[in-house]
Order: sequence, then structure tokens, then C-alpha cells
Amino acid sequence: MPGTPAARRLGRSIVFLVVGILVAVRALDVYPWNDRIFDLWAYWTTRFGLDYAAAVPGHTGDYLYSPAFAQLIAPLTALPLPLFAAVWTAGLGAILCWLTGWRAVLIGLFAPVAISLAIGQMDLLMAAVVVAGFRWPAAWAVPFITKVTPGVGVLWFAFRREWRSFFLATGATAAVVGLSVLLAPAAWLGWLEMLLRLQFPTPDAGVYLPVPLVVRLPLVVALLWWGARSDRRWTVPVAVCFALPTVWINTPAILVGCLPLIAWGADAPAGRFVRSSGASVAWTPLRLRRQVRRAGLTLRRDIGALGAG
Repeated sequence: MPGTPAARRLGRSIVFLVVGILVAVRALDVYPWNDRIFDLWAYWTTRFGLDYAAAVPGHTGDYLYSPAFAQLIAPLTALPLPLFAAVWTAGLGAILCWLTGWRAVLIGLFAPVAISLAIGQMDLLMAAVVVAGFRWPAAWAVPFITKVTPGVGVLWFAFRREWRSFFLATGATAAVVGLSVLLAPAAWLGWLEMLLRLQFPTPDAGVYLPVPLVVRLPLVVALLWWGARSDRRWTVPVAVCFALPTVWINTPAILVGCLPLIAWGADAPAGRFVRSSGASVAWTPLRLRRQVRRAGLTLRRDIGALGAG
């Protein structure tokens, strides 16, 4: 039965196996898993410098985020592409498990989640940042330096008059941006010029929600106000999802961030983290390693049982 200890162990084993296969094909540079059609390829190419002159939303391989994010992931992009892709994918898989726990085997069947994981998009990272931001407001710098408009989520703190958290979130963002501008002023000028071109994807660029941001943003702010005043944390991932400049077919993967914020996902590692008053992180690397080892043992035992049957 779903939710029993045996089912949970099997679910975790399946997730680790699937993510492990995806990590392996990328580490081995199996075509086409590291091709420019995947978003992670655009992140990796920032190692060669930033050129926003020809960058267009919806074009595969174009890096559209701020120079600050490229600088943040620079240690990773210094790796060869196959290794970078493998590490990035493993990180997204770990985030999915952190957000959902044993339910990852079910949530992973949700098409936007599967697509986001396959293409290496940062939707799951965005979901994790939103959840972590309730205890670590400085994490909100990530939405600001990537897709910009999802940073509207910090209004949650303002609407609740949690000014310390609000100023931590905006102050951390200002510090990151300020340092980044000092390091690469020309790149920032190029990024701002790209934004001011106000270019948007065309229908042939992919499947996305054809509702302009100018229409969605007031609704997002209203949702945040209602959620903040009624203490509904799950409204923040929803608001962030629909505050993106373009809501692609994979974007609803951000909604996974709702799970640890509701009762059904309270027992997920992220659910325990966000409800904890301590400073410890719910999943340490050591605990993750133990989970992976336990999942492997469970999977081998279950496969052996199936073979014997």
C-alpha cells in the first residue's frame, strides 16, 4: 500500500535508479543528453563569457540570466560538460527528493517535473529556494538574479510585516548584485540592454501560457497578499510559478514547492526543515549517502524477490 514503510523504500529506490541512469548517460556523454537543446548546456557555456547581444527568449542554448548567476555557478561550469551535466542533474534529483521525500516516485510522473529534470531547467531549484526562503530569506537572491520577476515572492514578508526577513532578502540580493556589477560591469550593461529589448518567445519556441506578464503579475500580488494574511505558505510557490516572464510547459514543476508547505508533505525532509526551529538542515550529505545506499539494497532485494517469484 502507498505510504507503508516498504512502499516508501521501494519508491525511493526507483527514484534513485532513474536519476542515477540519467546522471550516468550524461557523465558518459551519451548523445543527445548533453546537447544544446537542454537548458543546462546554456548554463555551462557561461564559462566562455557572456554575450547577450544575440540572446533571445525561447532560443535553445541562449543564456538569459544575469551575470551574477553565471558567477555563482562558475566553479561548476569550470568542469567538462559531461561532468557538469551529471553533477547538475544529480543536484536536481537530490532537490526533488528533499522537497518530496518518498513521494518523489509519484511527483516525478508529473510531466513538468520529468521535463524539467530531463532538460536540466532550474524549476526544482526555484521551488527549493522558495521553501528554504521561509527560514533563510537571503535565498531569495536566486530568483532575482535569474528570472527577476519571481522575486515578487518577497512581498510575502512585507504583507506579514516581517520586516527583518524582507530586508534580509532584498539586502542579500542588493549585495550579490552590487558585487557582481563591480566584477563585470560590461556584462551587466549587456544584460540590461537585452531586457530592454522586451523580446518574448514566439509560438514556435515551445509550449507556454499565452497570458502576458502584465496580466498575471497583479493576480500574483493579490494571491500573495491573501496567502500572507491567511497564513497559507503554499501560495508562495504558486505565485512564483506564475510570476515568471514566460510560463513554459515545464514551469509548473515549481509547484512541487507547495508539497512540503501543506500537511500532506509535512513529513518530507523539506517539510520538516521549514517547520523546524533549529538551525540544522534536514538532509545532510551523510544522511543522503545513507539513503542512496539503503535504496540500492532495497532495489536489489525487491528485484531478487521478483525473480524468485
